[in-house]
Amino acid sequence: MTVTESKPNQTLLTEHDVAKFLNVSVGTIRRWRLLRQPPDYLKIGSSVRYRPEAIQQLIERAEQRTGAWSSDAE
Repeated sequence: MTVTESKPNQTLLTEHDVAKFLNVSVGTIRRWRLLRQPPDYLKIGSSVRYRPEAIQQLIERAEQRTGAWSSDAE
Protein backbone atom coordinates (compact mmCIF):
# COMPACT_ATOMS: atom_id res chain seq x y z
CA MET A 1 0.00 0.00 0.00
CA THR A 2 1.35 3.40 -0.94
CA VAL A 3 0.80 6.68 0.86
CA THR A 4 -1.79 7.78 -1.68
CA GLU A 5 -3.72 4.53 -1.24
CA SER A 6 -3.89 4.71 2.55
CA LYS A 7 -5.97 7.77 3.53
CA PRO A 8 -5.12 10.71 1.28
CA ASN A 9 -7.94 12.96 2.54
CA GLN A 10 -7.49 12.26 6.23
CA THR A 11 -7.65 15.37 8.38
CA LEU A 12 -4.64 15.86 10.61
CA LEU A 13 -4.83 17.92 13.78
CA THR A 14 -2.37 20.53 15.01
CA GLU A 15 -1.18 20.67 18.61
CA HIS A 16 -3.51 23.65 19.08
CA ASP A 17 -6.47 21.60 17.81
CA VAL A 18 -5.61 18.76 20.19
CA ALA A 19 -5.12 21.08 23.16
CA LYS A 20 -8.47 22.75 22.56
CA PHE A 21 -10.25 19.42 22.12
CA LEU A 22 -8.75 17.95 25.32
CA ASN A 23 -9.10 21.24 27.23
CA VAL A 24 -5.41 21.34 28.14
CA SER A 25 -2.69 23.84 27.29
CA VAL A 26 -0.50 23.61 24.22
CA GLY A 27 2.39 23.39 26.70
CA THR A 28 0.90 20.18 28.08
CA ILE A 29 0.69 18.67 24.59
CA ARG A 30 4.30 19.68 23.94
CA ARG A 31 5.45 18.24 27.29
CA TRP A 32 3.75 14.91 26.53
CA ARG A 33 5.57 14.84 23.18
CA LEU A 34 8.91 15.72 24.82
CA LEU A 35 8.41 12.91 27.37
CA ARG A 36 7.35 10.54 24.56
CA GLN A 37 3.92 10.03 26.08
CA PRO A 38 0.76 9.46 24.05
CA PRO A 39 -0.75 10.55 21.77
CA ASP A 40 1.39 9.43 18.86
CA TYR A 41 2.21 12.18 16.38
CA LEU A 42 3.53 12.77 12.88
CA LYS A 43 6.46 15.01 12.09
CA ILE A 44 6.16 16.48 8.59
CA GLY A 45 9.09 18.80 8.00
CA SER A 46 8.99 21.07 11.03
CA SER A 47 5.24 20.59 11.52
CA VAL A 48 3.75 18.31 14.16
CA ARG A 49 0.39 16.73 13.39
CA TYR A 50 -1.88 14.23 15.12
CA ARG A 51 -4.25 11.67 13.67
CA PRO A 52 -7.78 11.87 15.10
CA GLU A 53 -7.59 8.13 15.82
CA ALA A 54 -4.58 8.69 18.11
CA ILE A 55 -6.56 11.23 20.13
CA GLN A 56 -9.53 8.85 20.39
CA GLN A 57 -7.21 6.07 21.61
CA LEU A 58 -5.75 8.42 24.21
CA ILE A 59 -9.23 9.16 25.53
CA GLU A 60 -10.24 5.50 25.58
CA ARG A 61 -7.06 4.47 27.42
CA ALA A 62 -7.51 7.26 29.98
CA GLU A 63 -11.04 6.20 30.88
CA GLN A 64 -11.26 5.03 34.47
CA ARG A 65 -13.90 2.50 35.41
CA THR A 66 -15.25 2.82 38.93
CA GLY A 67 -17.88 0.10 38.79
CA ALA A 68 -20.37 2.48 40.42
CA TRP A 69 -22.97 1.80 37.72
CA SER A 70 -22.36 -1.92 37.64
CA SER A 71 -25.08 -4.27 38.89
CA ASP A 72 -22.36 -6.09 40.87
CA ALA A 73 -21.61 -3.03 43.03
CA GLU A 74 -24.12 -3.36 45.87
